[in-house]
Amino acid sequence: MKAVMQRCYGAPEMLTLEDIPKPTPADNEVLVRVQAAAVNPLDWHSVAGWPYVMRLGGGLGTPNDPRTGVDFAGTVESVGKQVTRFKPGDEVFGGRGGAFAEYVVVPEDRAIAAKPANVTFEQAAAIPVAAVTALQALRDQAHVQAGQRVLINGASGGVGTFAVQIAKSFGAEVTGVCSTRNVELVRSLGADHVIDYKKEDFTSLNKRYDVIIDNVGNHSPLDLRHVLTPNGTVVIVGAPKRGPWIGMFLGVIKGIVLSWLVDENFVFFVAQLNQDDLTFLARLAGEGKMTSVIDRNFTLGEVPAAIEYLAGWHARGKVVVRVPPDSNQSQNWKPTPNVVSNVFNESSKRSMILSR
Repeated sequence: MKAVMQRCYGAPEMLTLEDIPKPTPADNEVLVRVQAAAVNPLDWHSVAGWPYVMRLGGGLGTPNDPRTGVDFAGTVESVGKQVTRFKPGDEVFGGRGGAFAEYVVVPEDRAIAAKPANVTFEQAAAIPVAAVTALQALRDQAHVQAGQRVLINGASGGVGTFAVQIAKSFGAEVTGVCSTRNVELVRSLGADHVIDYKKEDFTSLNKRYDVIIDNVGNHSPLDLRHVLTPNGTVVIVGAPKRGPWIGMFLGVIKGIVLSWLVDENFVFFVAQLNQDDLTFLARLAGEGKMTSVIDRNFTLGEVPAAIEYLAGWHARGKVVVRVPPDSNQSQNWKPTPNVVSNVFNESSKRSMILSR
């Protein structure tokens, strides 16, 4: 089968589309023919190996696992003899390492769920990492209740577009923060109020929020505290690029330290993909209460371009990779040096040093 492989850290151009053995499902596993996959910030962080603290778990000099991608949607081709939840022909979606490939195997009790019939493969592939992150941030970390005021900073991105819709499904009053070009998009997702950050700074406005989901990290914890209600919560999901060693985690550390000194809460967490949450999100999508916003589609041979595009921080919603049943797929992308982000270039140089 064809699969996108990562043999070293650096820019997306280092990824290769290779022929590797098609996996065989174990007794408790499901073999899925991938129809679509999706790109997440996690993927470009993994490709760049940045910040370097991430390499402690993924491999110091080179990646321990060369397979790439997590989000997938597709059709069950075969199942192990102990599998009872799924059968060949079922349409499913979920998360599993190595999703940028024609096939992926997933244990039946892990991050895999039935795809709603009225949701496309592309829409389903966009859900796992981003929507589960939004769900767990709102429900498990912030404990959002009906009637609470929730602000989503970065409401037009992958996590943000899902967070707006999930918060509304919980009965919250939602304010989305985005750029001018995305105001109507965020409003169409159900946001009660939309703030154009190019015209207004929400931390300087005279309004307080019970919960802030911060997907951007462009404000200090002290600034965010000024617009929180007493005992309010900030859930830190994203942060800006700040240096190669701990990078985005500097802002997280500041927020956690501040939580020790004040009544407001600053929380950082890593989402955990699981079957129950995927099933919950599938129900929301199937009922029309949540939809995937897809910015662009790429092919399997264009995964480097898809990651490069996402790294530019301008994607509206999700970036999706289509995986058509075509044995003649080839790598049909060439790097665009003027577009490749500095983080990739810097990581490429340092990776050569660290891998020696």
